[in-house]
Amino acid sequence: MSLVSVIVPMYGVEAYIRDTIQSVLDQTHSQFELILVDDESPDSSVAICQEFDDSRIRIVHQKNRGLAGARNTGIRHAQGDYLAFLDGDDLWLPTKLEKHVQHLTQNPKVGLSFSPSCLIDQTGQPTGTYLTPQLKEITAEYLFRSNPVGNGSAPVIRRAVLDQVAVQQNRYGKTEAFYFDEDFRRSEDIECWLRICILTQWQLEGIAEPLTLYRVNASSLSASLVKQFESWQQVLNKVNIYAPILVEQWGQISLAYRARLLARKAIRLRNPEMAAYFTQQMLSNAPVILWQEPLRTGRIILGASLLKILPYPLYQFAESLTARFMGNIQRRQMSVSGQ
Repeated sequence: MSLVSVIVPMYGVEAYIRDTIQSVLDQTHSQFELILVDDESPDSSVAICQEFDDSRIRIVHQKNRGLAGARNTGIRHAQGDYLAFLDGDDLWLPTKLEKHVQHLTQNPKVGLSFSPSCLIDQTGQPTGTYLTPQLKEITAEYLFRSNPVGNGSAPVIRRAVLDQVAVQQNRYGKTEAFYFDEDFRRSEDIECWLRICILTQWQLEGIAEPLTLYRVNASSLSASLVKQFESWQQVLNKVNIYAPILVEQWGQISLAYRARLLARKAIRLRNPEMAAYFTQQMLSNAPVILWQEPLRTGRIILGASLLKILPYPLYQFAESLTARFMGNIQRRQMSVSGQ
C-alpha cells in the first residue's frame, strides 16, 4: 500500500483542527503520515493536536512563513511518494485518499489528481452547492481561465512532480528546495499548477466524486478579495518570465475570469459593492467572456444585480431557491461524469 504524506498547515484554526485531523484518521487508506505544520499559530491549535495519540501524526514547528511556507516545510519532512494537502479548516470524506491513490496508480501520466468539492458553512453544514470543475484535458490555457483544482484541500500529487518544479534557494540561512513560491501570500497554488502544466509533461486530472468538504469563510473581508485580484497579476508577472507568449495571448482575458470568480465570492459573502466592482472588472477586461461562457457569466451579472436591488429577506429567499436548483444540476452533472 502506497504511503501518502498528508500535509496540514496550521494557523488560527483551533475551532476546526480537531475535526480536520479526525477526517484524516478516518481514511479508508490507512497507510499515511499526517504532518501538522505549526506556522507559529497564536491560538491553541497545537494543544488540540497533542490530544491525539496516533503514531502516524507528527507536529512540525516553524516561524511564521505563511501558507506556501508551511506547505514547503511539510513537503521537506514528507516521506511518501504521494503528497496530499488539507487546510486546517477543511474536511475529507473517508475514501478521499483511497480513490486518489487508485486514480494515480491506474493513470501513470497523471501527476496531480483532484476532485470536486462540497461547500460547507462555518458550522460544517453543507450549503447544497459544489465546486464542479472540468476534470480532463487541463491545459495551460485552461488554467489561465479557471483553477480546476478549486482549493488547497483537493489535490493529491506525486512527489516526483513537485521535485521536478522545485527551486533551490537560500531564504532563511540555508539552501532548501522550494515548491510553492513563498513570495505569494495568495494564489500560490494556481501558480504552482501553471508551472507544472507549462514546464513538465505531467497531466492534471480529476475524478468525478466530491471528496473534499471546503469551508466557506463568511468573515472574509472585502480587502482580501481585492488582494486576491492583485495577486493574479503577480502570477501573470511570474509566468511572463518563462512563458511570455502564453501571457500575451491569455493574460488580459484571465483577468476577466479571475474577476468573475471574485464576483461570485462577493455574492456568496453578500457584499453588493464588491460584487458590482468585480462584475465591472470582468466586463471591462474582456467582454468576450459574455459569449464564451454566457450562462455562467450571466448568472454572475444577475446575482450581483439582485444583491444590489432586492431587500435582504427577498434576496435570501431567491438565493436559497437558486442554491437548491444549482445543487441539483451539479449533482446530476457529477453523476454523469462518474459513469
